[in-house]
Amino acid sequence: MAIASPTHLSLQLGRPLTGSNALPVRPDSSRVLGRLIKEKAKSDVEKIFSGFSKTRDNLAVIDELLLYWNLADTDKVLDELEEALLVSDFGPRITIKIVESLREDILAGKLKSGIEIKDALKKSVLDLLTNKGNKTELQLGYRKPAVVMIVGVNGGGKTTSLGKLAYRLKNEGAKILMAAGDTFRAAASDQLEIWAERTGCEIVVAEGEKAKASSVLSQAVKRGKEQGFDIVLCDTSGRLHTNYSLMEELIACLHHEILLVLDGTTGLNMLPQAREFNEVVGITGLILTKLDGSARGGCVVSVVDELGIPVKFVGVGEGVEDLQPFDAEAFVNAIFS
Repeated sequence: MAIASPTHLSLQLGRPLTGSNALPVRPDSSRVLGRLIKEKAKSDVEKIFSGFSKTRDNLAVIDELLLYWNLADTDKVLDELEEALLVSDFGPRITIKIVESLREDILAGKLKSGIEIKDALKKSVLDLLTNKGNKTELQLGYRKPAVVMIVGVNGGGKTTSLGKLAYRLKNEGAKILMAAGDTFRAAASDQLEIWAERTGCEIVVAEGEKAKASSVLSQAVKRGKEQGFDIVLCDTSGRLHTNYSLMEELIACLHHEILLVLDGTTGLNMLPQAREFNEVVGITGLILTKLDGSARGGCVVSVVDELGIPVKFVGVGEGVEDLQPFDAEAFVNAIFS
């Protein structure tokens, strides 16, 4: 796999180049870092594969259903296929859409074997993920620092995801500054400071007990500009979606991405939460966590179908490297045996 050159990375992060390497900064080159991270997901296929093992086990019944498929059994087979998708948290809306599309193609004579039906099933899931959630790369702009806000309810893995994202971005050569924007929970700053130390990143924390989240972020962005940081990663309060004054403070700040962290173990229960956050802050991407050992991989498809917001990362383990870029093709191959 080709790795982006330092020149490309510098263009992405908005660094002016000099000498023989000098090139004009173009908006289209601003996506290089996001693309690089996405490409590296290809090398993480094994972790994605193992992370969705239980979902894959639940969907393995599909192979049995289609092994001896014949046209006379179409209704029975599709009913059982529908049940398998629902058990894996695909959700009724997307499940019906997929199954009815398969039914139409079977009756029209377009699908004539179990193998063709399985391929069509995988393609329909892949098409949905790529059509409705196609901007899976981080959109960081070409002026630094890029500002990425991480939102989500407490307990969903928000601060941990921020730390893991910082680790990944730093490994790609970016200079990262963390901002402890969750000023409601004292432990939140402590937790983020641990991640800053663990990843070797710098951090801005609140000064005083009554500091506003917006002041922390503003201070971080100012420092980011003055000291040449590439990306400011901002933690936020889990109360963001219910505290409108807090939301207004943060939404007024310049940002490039607002990533919502959702706990994958909650399955389809995450949808109401995602809707509410999206309505009040305008989510640009999703991070689905705790998908290791969970039977709820289908919720990825349901979230994208329902909200049309791309999944950008998935958490498939407890390790610092286990926040993986979301790759639709790798995901589909991971959930279907």
